[in-house]
Amino acid sequence: MERETVIKKRDAVATRAAILAAAHQRFLRESYDSVGLRDIAGAAGVDVALISRYFGGKEGLFREVVSHEDKPKVFREPKSVAELPGYLARLVIDDADEDREQRMEMFIIMLRSASSPKASEIIRDLVHLDVLGPLTELIGGEQAELRANMLLAILMGVGVVRTIMMVDDFAGSDADVAECTERFRCLFAAALTC
Repeated sequence: MERETVIKKRDAVATRAAILAAAHQRFLRESYDSVGLRDIAGAAGVDVALISRYFGGKEGLFREVVSHEDKPKVFREPKSVAELPGYLARLVIDDADEDREQRMEMFIIMLRSASSPKASEIIRDLVHLDVLGPLTELIGGEQAELRANMLLAILMGVGVVRTIMMVDDFAGSDADVAECTERFRCLFAAALTC
């Protein structure tokens, strides 16, 4: 009787996704320095060597977990500084529940790992690449980076109020939504001009 050898073909996409999902859950519960690659590999049901193969190690994996690949160019959409206040106001008002939940998890992951020098460096790099860099470039002129930081602070504050504190009275009738949108537009415009 011939023995049949079955070779299990690895599905790279599924393996990568399983590692990312396991890492996301680990970093959501524990700090960067507390999370071990063996723990992530075990939760994903893969050999720990695959983490290095797909992500280059813990740093690359963390970077992938906290990056915004689903919306990487969201702060590159406005084409002029004049469009920016209205664009940011619409981002705040049109914020879907799923988006907020995902951002809340990212916020928690970043807070949990903020004490790690390596994780902080990764987070700073991504925030600059995805948010502050594009905003600074769009704003241009004198103190563009300071004004971009002010806009980010306002956005973060609104995000914390909506996702962590669950204060979300920005919806309602069309007139209420229009009023909130205009008020946020004015707030962002003021941050750009002061």
